[in-house]
Amino acid sequence: MAQSEIRIDAPTGRWGWLTRPYQPRSVPSINMSNTGRLDSLIRAGNLYLSAQDVIALAIENNIDIEVQRYGPLLAKEILRRAESGGALRSVGLSVASGPQSVSFQPISLNISGPSPAGGGFGSLGGGGSMAGGGSGSPGGSSFSAGGSSGLGGSSSTSGSSGGSGVSSGGGIVAELGPAIPSFDPTFSASAAFAHSTTPESNTFLIGTTSLVQQSRSYQGSYTQNWDFGLSGQLSYTSQYSKVNSPDYDFNPYIIGGLDLQLTQNLLQGFGPAVNDRNIRVQKNNLKITDLQFKMQVIVTVAAALNLYWDLVSLHDDLLARKREVETAQLLLDDNKKQVSIGALPEIEVTRAEAQFYSGQQDLIVSQTNLLQQEIILKNALSRNGVASSTLADVHIVPLDSIAAPDSEPLRATEELVREAIDNRVEITESRINLDSNKQNLVGIKNSLKPTLQAFAEVANNGLTGELTALGVKDKVGDYNTGGYGNLLAQIARRNFPNYAAGFSLNIAIRNRAAQADYVASLLELRQNELSLQKSINQVRVDVNNAVIGLQQARARYDAALKARVLEQQTLEGDLKKVTVRAGTPYQVMQDQRDLAAAGSLVTEAMASYTHARIALDLALGRTLVTNHVSIEEAQSGHVSRPSSLPPDLRTGEEQ
Repeated sequence: MAQSEIRIDAPTGRWGWLTRPYQPRSVPSINMSNTGRLDSLIRAGNLYLSAQDVIALAIENNIDIEVQRYGPLLAKEILRRAESGGALRSVGLSVASGPQSVSFQPISLNISGPSPAGGGFGSLGGGGSMAGGGSGSPGGSSFSAGGSSGLGGSSSTSGSSGGSGVSSGGGIVAELGPAIPSFDPTFSASAAFAHSTTPESNTFLIGTTSLVQQSRSYQGSYTQNWDFGLSGQLSYTSQYSKVNSPDYDFNPYIIGGLDLQLTQNLLQGFGPAVNDRNIRVQKNNLKITDLQFKMQVIVTVAAALNLYWDLVSLHDDLLARKREVETAQLLLDDNKKQVSIGALPEIEVTRAEAQFYSGQQDLIVSQTNLLQQEIILKNALSRNGVASSTLADVHIVPLDSIAAPDSEPLRATEELVREAIDNRVEITESRINLDSNKQNLVGIKNSLKPTLQAFAEVANNGLTGELTALGVKDKVGDYNTGGYGNLLAQIARRNFPNYAAGFSLNIAIRNRAAQADYVASLLELRQNELSLQKSINQVRVDVNNAVIGLQQARARYDAALKARVLEQQTLEGDLKKVTVRAGTPYQVMQDQRDLAAAGSLVTEAMASYTHARIALDLALGRTLVTNHVSIEEAQSGHVSRPSSLPPDLRTGEEQ
């Protein structure tokens, strides 16, 4: 389900806005259906894929990307929570490392940085499995799932100030310092009904031996806090009472009042910078979740491309193995003929058979490697993996071939480093997290101050009821006589006002806890600044290694191509010698083995070259630009670029 389809529905109710805040909002269920692009590329039992189709399918169907699409939505909900004064929650997941090729042994790299030594494949010539840009490949496809400079990590470069770890998909969730008040106003109401009978010891004062009282009391209050440190409460109370005593001047009577209380923090807890810090931090976390999503797209696209180009290389290797077996079969048949006429000894047939069966073994290993690689790639491009029988049974036919340009024009290293520092996601994340830590530090520093509050209270009271004796009216006046409306009129006229004002000061002696929190947070901030510089230094290393890896991979590729041409020429020359009886079949078999080994080196060098190109893009932070990936399309889960198939395949014909 694309992000545009992940809609958090607003609650509905009969009373509209009045009941909406108290009803749950709904989130749609996950969608495990693949986009129609996948089915459109299947023809006659084959799945025809180009590199651009692989990228589009990964963006539309890969589960790791879909998981990260929920990150910004989660962050927005935490922002709603922060705007209400609530604490930040730890939500979100780290960036998942991409899938890896057949028999790949994962290693932990900071950037999947290019290693100048080693190749991308295992021992293909000896029937080994493909490593898919393994530990020795220039620009291998491994990603670290965490770490300060790992491209596939959750950007833990900036630990949260105050000792709380980085979370919320790489954002900050720490909260030390003065407590943040609730910014959602609250209304409370209560009502009580009572009947009491109290025995009395002094009938002269009460006028009865037992006082029977019936009462009804009501109370309502509204409370609101503001980010500059002011809190206010407006309360209204009223109580109706009726007694059986003849000595009360009013019976029954109603007493009530309207009370306004204001409290302002003047030192600790004063100012929006302190009380709004969670909101500002979470807005930064929103940026982090967007970057986390971008990072997941980068990691997944790079991994999918590595899988695809490894598949292309395995296809080429399979063709080479088939040619090797065909050549060995021709040599075996020819040796049998030569032995039958007595031109060769019997041992030459045995040697040719050994060469033939060795080639068949290599062919079987290459076929199984290709099948396994297809499964891995199909699983990366489908939401339900290979659970679908249609997808499980199809074979992938790559439409692209690896082609190295005539030259590798590269800009100056310093220019590439500056580009990488500007583009690399984890550097941007670290800088945003540093800003969040500084926002938190404002609150932690504020907790060093004493607590000083100024308060003011204004209350209007009222009393009304029925007079029990006519003579009392001369003493109390007409305005005390009446019902509930008279009580409200007294409060409005402020006939019985109360006023109060003052301050409250609370000083922590020695204040060691607050001092320790501030210094510890400041020390952590210094560590984070150093970690950022370390990450920048690592970017420089990554770019240099990627450039060296690309240059080395290109040199290996050119040398492997030249070696294969020479081995082919050697084999053709020795075959001519055998034809004129100037050479031996054993030398031809040796040439065949050398040619097969040279072909494996070419295949390995081709894979290493593609990994080196992908690693350089990763090091420079331009993977999405190079592959024409729009982050908006990735967020929506739909790539507008149509898939392209050769004309004969569009009619359903098999290539």
